[in-house]
Amino acid sequence: MPAPNILFVQVDQLAASFLPAYGNSVAKTPHLNELAEQSVVFDSAYTNFALCAPSRFSMLSGRLASEIGAFDNAAEFPSAIPTYAHYLKAAGYHTCLVGKMHFVGADQLHGFDERLTLDIYPASFQWTGDWTEPTEEHSNDERSFTLAGPVTRNVQMDYDEEVLHRAKRKLYDLARGVDVDSDQRWHMTVSFTHPHDPYQCSHEHWNRYDHDDIDMPLVGPLDNADPYSLRLQRQYGLANFQPSVEQTRTARHGYYGSVSYVDDLVGSLLGTLRDCKLDRSTVVVFSTDHGDMLGERGLWYKRSFFEASSRIPLMVSWPERFSPGRVASNASLVDLLPTFIELSDSGVEPVDPLDGESLVPRLDDPNATSSDLIFGENLSEGATAPILMAKRGSTKYVWSGCDPAQLFDLARDPNELTNLVEDPTFADTRNELDAIVHNRWDAEQLAADITASQRRRGFMRELYSGGLAPEWRTPPADQASRHVLPEGTSYNDWVYDNIVE
Repeated sequence: MPAPNILFVQVDQLAASFLPAYGNSVAKTPHLNELAEQSVVFDSAYTNFALCAPSRFSMLSGRLASEIGAFDNAAEFPSAIPTYAHYLKAAGYHTCLVGKMHFVGADQLHGFDERLTLDIYPASFQWTGDWTEPTEEHSNDERSFTLAGPVTRNVQMDYDEEVLHRAKRKLYDLARGVDVDSDQRWHMTVSFTHPHDPYQCSHEHWNRYDHDDIDMPLVGPLDNADPYSLRLQRQYGLANFQPSVEQTRTARHGYYGSVSYVDDLVGSLLGTLRDCKLDRSTVVVFSTDHGDMLGERGLWYKRSFFEASSRIPLMVSWPERFSPGRVASNASLVDLLPTFIELSDSGVEPVDPLDGESLVPRLDDPNATSSDLIFGENLSEGATAPILMAKRGSTKYVWSGCDPAQLFDLARDPNELTNLVEDPTFADTRNELDAIVHNRWDAEQLAADITASQRRRGFMRELYSGGLAPEWRTPPADQASRHVLPEGTSYNDWVYDNIVE
């Protein structure tokens, strides 16, 4: 069987628990429901770092963020780190990026042959984390709740509709044979910024839901919250402000509306793939970078190892080879790079040791053996020391350089209310996972590397404050120039040679 094209659709800040494919009974997502029915769905998929840039850099490289210096949202992604775009290019693929990837630094391609949109977030050191600051200047604040609800328009809608437009136009060009030879495979990463906060949506998507049907968090604010959760609340300006019940419902309603908006975007993109008759030859992968707490335990947004923040949707569809099914074993975003390499059937060997494993055996057989062990990191502002996670089976162990350890058995305790770290019946499990963590990381050296990086980049941040930072997000070439009659070309040839049948 020929190697497939690969279409990777990534959204931003989508908790798995907000999709019907993962048991949600409120969300209205007919297109993602249909995709799930055609996919191998990973029930226990996780981000390796619950923050936008580190998650994406780790995913792209197949390596944990600590291995490549991706400590926070303003850590430079080194150009010398190979990504799945590099490996697919080495396998002969044409590669394209459309939308958000939060690259920091002058390299805004990282192996992609082309990029069709600017990034939505700064590429400078403006958002450098600082463990010594209780609240970051760029942190969220109470406007997430006071301004939540339906709006006519916001900047994220503008961005995502441009991403959709350019991605669909690229699919038409690929169907016409523009940029690719007749037998050349292609990869496209399409990355939307919804349903990332603000918790706003259009009136149309708001009205798809009855406000009274919006479910509330399963676990409210806790009197015995762990130290990191308390620091996280301060980071987000929630130490002295907790949204009311109505504000919480409104914010969640806005989020649900954004989830339905994402569903429409994905449905339109996949409809174009089908219209171009590219669907049978294309693997479709759908996922996100991390989740959103959405009020669980009184927490919002991300940066936590609790399920709402770290557990993510992951679906893979290729009707020509993979039968729909569900995978119970653990997977994570670093598994995508080795998966893409194996799908390319190129024999390209990674130049660095990878932290993930190919998902292809489990795509062929959901019950196939895997390591069932995944890792997570939290190294950004608010952590104040490395916070490290290992999950094996249903047990999740979180070790912190500054807080008490946590151990949860999700099979018994899906809401993570009982910390088993001192439970003698789980002593062997705790000791095994603790040994795995300390074998995987040198926490003391990692802390030193992070503080040194923050100090260097903090200097740059201050030096280039006040709008003086270099603008590394260079505008892409105007793809519309391909859709006008070139000088010296026959009108009839131009019109009739560029039809997608």
